[in-house]
Amino acid sequence: MEKGRIRIADIAEELGLSTATVSNVIHGKTGKISDETVKRVQELIEKSGYIPSMAGILLAQNNSKIIGVVVNDHEKYEGHVLEDGFISASVNALSREIDGAGYFMMIKVTTKWDEIVRFASMWNMDGLVMIGFCEQDYQKLRESMHIPFVVYDGYFQETQKICNLVIDNYNGGYQMGEYLKRMGHKKVLCISDNCICMDLERMEGFRAALGREQVDFLEVPFERKERMKLYQQREEEILKHTAVFAVSDFYAVELIRYLQEKDVRVPEDLSVAGFDDSPLCNYCNPALTTVRQDAAVRARTAVSVLKNLKMGTEERIVVKLPTFLVERKSVKKLPREDWDDGKETNI
Repeated sequence: MEKGRIRIADIAEELGLSTATVSNVIHGKTGKISDETVKRVQELIEKSGYIPSMAGILLAQNNSKIIGVVVNDHEKYEGHVLEDGFISASVNALSREIDGAGYFMMIKVTTKWDEIVRFASMWNMDGLVMIGFCEQDYQKLRESMHIPFVVYDGYFQETQKICNLVIDNYNGGYQMGEYLKRMGHKKVLCISDNCICMDLERMEGFRAALGREQVDFLEVPFERKERMKLYQQREEEILKHTAVFAVSDFYAVELIRYLQEKDVRVPEDLSVAGFDDSPLCNYCNPALTTVRQDAAVRARTAVSVLKNLKMGTEERIVVKLPTFLVERKSVKKLPREDWDDGKETNI
C-alpha cells in the first residue's frame, strides 16, 4: 500500500476482511467483531497512516457529543467579536458547562445563516447555541434543520424546539435607575447604538425608575472612530449631566477612557455605569458599577435545555434569568444640595 493514498478497501484486502468489517472498526461498531480482528485492523491502520474522515465517523454515529456555539459577527464588533467582554464571558462559561456535561464544543463566527446549517450537519451536532442573530435567521434555521438549539436574547415568535434564554433586561435597567436615583442623580444620559430589542428594554426599565423627564438619550455609531468624533462634538452637552448609563459595559468603559483623556474625572465630575458585568468592569479605573447577568447560570441552563430538547422533555420555549445590580466605584453619591429637579436636555 502506498502511504498517503490508503483506502478502506486496501486495508480490507491486505487483512483478508470485508470492507464492511474494516469500516465498522473505524467507526467504533465493534460489538459483533472479535477482539483479535479489531486489533489487527487497528494495528494496520496505525502502521499505514490511514486517516479516516472525522465528519464521516460522526455521521455514522447517532450521537456525536458535539454542541456547536455560533456567534454573529456583527459589524459593530469590527472583526473582533470574540474579544467582546460579554461574548468572551459567554463562550468561556459555555466551554466549561459543555465539557462538564461530557460534550465537545465547536465554535463558529459568521453572519450567514446558511453556513450554520452546513456547520451543524457536517459534524452531526447534538445541538446549537446561537448568540446575536435576528428573527429571520432563526426561522430559516428551524425550517432547514431539525436539531434542537437555544438562543441567547432572541426576539422572534415562539417556536417549538427553539428555547430562548433571555435575561430580565427591563428589571436590570430599573435597578440601575433606582440606584442612580438613590445616589441623587436626576440629570442622566443613556447611551446605546440602537433603540430596539434588549437595549430598549434596559432603557425602558431605567426610565421607569428615574422618570422619563430625567433621562436623555444619545445614540452612538457602531464604528469606534465615529463614536469618538461624536463624543468630542457633544462633550459639553454630555457633561451637563451628572451620570451616564451605557447599556453595555463596553461603551461604558470606552467612555470612561475618553473622559479621562480629556481630564474629566470619573466619578468626581461625571458618574458612569454599564450593563452585563463583563470582565472589563474590574480592569478599568475606577471599577465599573453595572448590572450583572450570570454567564455561568445561563450556560448551565443552555446545556440542560439542549439535552431536554433532544429527549423531548423540555416544554419551556422562553427561560428568563434574573439580573443583579453590582455597585463599584464609578458612581458618586451627590451631596443633598446638588439634588435639583433637573430639566430634559435634548442632545
